[in-house]
Amino acid sequence: MKNIKKKLKPMLPTLREKRRYLAFEIVSKSPIKALQGVKKAIELSMLSFIGIKGAANAGMIILEDKYNPENQRGLIKVGHKYVDELRASLALVKEIDGEPVIVKSVGASGIMKQAEARYIAS
Repeated sequence: MKNIKKKLKPMLPTLREKRRYLAFEIVSKSPIKALQGVKKAIELSMLSFIGIKGAANAGMIILEDKYNPENQRGLIKVGHKYVDELRASLALVKEIDGEPVIVKSVGASGIMKQAEARYIAS
């Protein structure tokens, strides 16, 4: 018997989920360098705001390599239908690692390179 290997057909671009890249900024008295605390606070806020099913549908991913600890800005990848829910959940974050903070949404873009150039680098 022969082993027949079949390749999966690539998904058509019209059927793929549309993504947005939301830039955020953390305002705090002392700098927050550790991204793990930031990720945990944002994910918990998202879960408490829209629930487990909503968070799973949103497909939120905090991009670790796009976080700039100097100006405390970063990028989050999310489904295009859930940008407003993500913005609301960012506003609900009150503290990170015991430090009182304000997390602001800086802007959103459909292209990662454009979002990074506009909101993170500046």
